[in-house]
Amino acid sequence: MTDLGLAWRIRSSALITWLVFSGCTLALADQLQGQVVKVSDGDTVTVLDEQRQQHVIRLAGIDAPEKSQPHGQKSKAFLSQAVFGRHVTVQFDKRDRYGRIVGQVVVQGEDANLQQLQAGWAWHYKQYQREQTPQDRADYAEAEIQARDKNLGLWQGQPPPEPPWAYRARLKSERETARDPTSQHAVSLE
Repeated sequence: MTDLGLAWRIRSSALITWLVFSGCTLALADQLQGQVVKVSDGDTVTVLDEQRQQHVIRLAGIDAPEKSQPHGQKSKAFLSQAVFGRHVTVQFDKRDRYGRIVGQVVVQGEDANLQQLQAGWAWHYKQYQREQTPQDRADYAEAEIQARDKNLGLWQGQPPPEPPWAYRARLKSERETARDPTSQHAVSLE
């Protein structure tokens, strides 16, 4: 067999493997349709399905400021304007540790998760980017870069805001320190 023939066979095998894997991934994906009846913050909504069941949805691939953080209310308002009261399709294949569906919210063919990034009201949540398709991973990363470069949304001020994952970790650490009376840094409750 020639080197060219061997290379062709290797590429063909790789392509077939990729197609089979992609097909399996798509087969495992679920879809939910309904109306958005609540927007909790810039990355969490509640969808009412046709059976009148509510589903809490955590927007996949992004992390928005917490409501108590700077820009948290503006991030929530932007998402509300895009999805509240609208019929959406949620594409998902997992739930988080709180039981929320983690998915991509689509409104009239538009990815609401990506729109949050494009407007500068969320971060691309790189900790979970391996769960995204290669195309979504690239699109989300580029959308955050473009929003930063254009000083949109939460990127308007200097210095950049504290990312929500760091904010949550800091609050958790502060709560644990306050509860531990043996800690050198414990806060006096008197």
